Amino acid sequence: MPEPTLEICVDDAAGLAAAISGGADRIELCSALAVGGLTPTPGLMALAASAPIPVHAMIRPRPGDFVFSDDDVASMETDIDAVRSAGLPSVVLGATHPDGTLDTATLKRLIARASGLGLTLHRAFDLAPDFPAAIDTAIDLGFTRILTSGGARRAIDGLDALRAITAHAAGRIAIMAGSGVTADNAEAILALGVTDLHASASRAIAIPAGRATDLGYVAPGMKRTDAAMVAALKQAMTTG
Repeated sequence: MPEPTLEICVDDAAGLAAAISGGADRIELCSALAVGGLTPTPGLMALAASAPIPVHAMIRPRPGDFVFSDDDVASMETDIDAVRSAGLPSVVLGATHPDGTLDTATLKRLIARASGLGLTLHRAFDLAPDFPAAIDTAIDLGFTRILTSGGARRAIDGLDALRAITAHAAGRIAIMAGSGVTADNAEAILALGVTDLHASASRAIAIPAGRATDLGYVAPGMKRTDAAMVAALKQAMTTG
């Protein structure tokens, strides 16, 4: 059985460098990880295109739910074009109806725009009321990977659901566990048979004193990807 893949989500140039230095196998490139990750800027995409590991770009135009208007979808289509222009190989996206079921019409529209790019279904999946049905839909749509916490806030709290998701997927689509994944819980999650782990591997940074902070440009609780935490997680995955 091949070694599991470690994907690190990053939202700036420093995080990208730390993830690579720490030994990540793949990057999920975002902006604004504090709100779950939004579409990265064209500048960050251009920088990431020279990374020595695959970089997959988040396509999410705003914080909040995944029920998108026509204007949201038009924005996402343009963002997909930017990913292709930057030379990145894959996009990460999702869309739902208000009841949490996958919005196949919107997803088909976005997937058509992303023709030729790889496809990961992000944690919009976790809103689905019926995980087996959502897995089958994702496969039919052409996704190659699902990112999920098993519907829990943290993957370690969704182990039973992740086990059932992995069993239903049965190798037809890669299942990547994410949210709260650390070196301490990686072994328990991998024991379910998931193929990939997804983590931020970040730690809180000190809030600097100065005018930028005083004027509200520096948010409390800021975190930054830490190369040592990436390396520890990678080590736990390969020796656990």
